Amino acid sequence: MTFLKRTIAAAALAAVTVTAPAALAEEKTDFKLAWSIYVGWMPWGWAADTGIVDKWAEKYGITIEVVQFNDYIESINQYTAGAFDGVTATNMDTLAIPSVGGIDTTALLIGDFSNGNDALLLKGTDSLEDVLGQDVNLVELSVSHYLLARALQSLGKTERDINVVNTSDADMIAAWQTPDVTAAVTWNPLVAEIAAMPDAHKVFTSADIPGEIIDLTVVNTETLADNPAFGKALAGAWYETMSIMASDTEAGREARAAMGAASGTDLAGYDMQLDSTKMFYDPADAAAFARSEDLPKTMDAVRTFLFDHGLLGVGAPSPDVVGIAYPDGSVQGDEGNITFRFATEYMDAAANGDL
Repeated sequence: MTFLKRTIAAAALAAVTVTAPAALAEEKTDFKLAWSIYVGWMPWGWAADTGIVDKWAEKYGITIEVVQFNDYIESINQYTAGAFDGVTATNMDTLAIPSVGGIDTTALLIGDFSNGNDALLLKGTDSLEDVLGQDVNLVELSVSHYLLARALQSLGKTERDINVVNTSDADMIAAWQTPDVTAAVTWNPLVAEIAAMPDAHKVFTSADIPGEIIDLTVVNTETLADNPAFGKALAGAWYETMSIMASDTEAGREARAAMGAASGTDLAGYDMQLDSTKMFYDPADAAAFARSEDLPKTMDAVRTFLFDHGLLGVGAPSPDVVGIAYPDGSVQGDEGNITFRFATEYMDAAANGDL
């Protein structure tokens, strides 16, 4: 099964406009969460299948329908259009799609960050400098593209020093096996498959930029404000699942094996992906990450990348066009257009046993 996460194509972005309707903000009892297959989001499918989501929803007198999407971008588009109250997304894609589309969105849960799952690979050399002058195959305008930009920055270079070749994740393995492809950026499990091939070398990974490719569960800010029970139920279900899957017990192994099977691998394969993912099993750690002074620096790099590639909206004058709010009350960008918020209220409640 192909992992369809992290493919923010220009065509998908064009489908989202600033007039996309927000989810109706009102008190209600029925909610919908969209998720797609990726190591850090598999817990949602398992929590739904095992009744953990229902248990927490019932505690707060609500229902939560958890819906799997095979198309990651479509799940975000559906959230942005108001069909879902929450969705799993990266920090970059949250900013680029719903936030740019005018949908005020809150990062309710910080689940993890990529810590080696994403990588730049070269054929026949283990030197990052050798990427210069090469064609680099990747999913254009995805976090792979962002990783490449950061790799080049580490060399004091820019995308002018390489040539991006837009390549679907579904075609990446076949492309790598052709003689003409000598450089690629992709994510696990594709990274592991390519790295196992002769003469393939990982020369830059997300472990070189820890904390920058962040996997979130985000929700509509107005819906959350009117329905705090929705946030409490999601946080409760998530951290109960985290405690089980992180445990060195038969129950933990069975949970991870089921998550692996649902994503097209097995326990060993899923654990391998977890090894290159910094999971925030402890809500206190997730909240501390949200409050870290490094997060605004990361988001500045992300918004600058999006601005440079025309992904902050037609005619955006600067990266400041969208306001990003942080737990300490500070705002990065336009204070009159805050549409992306990092909040710790529900992670703190989980850490303090207040759910």
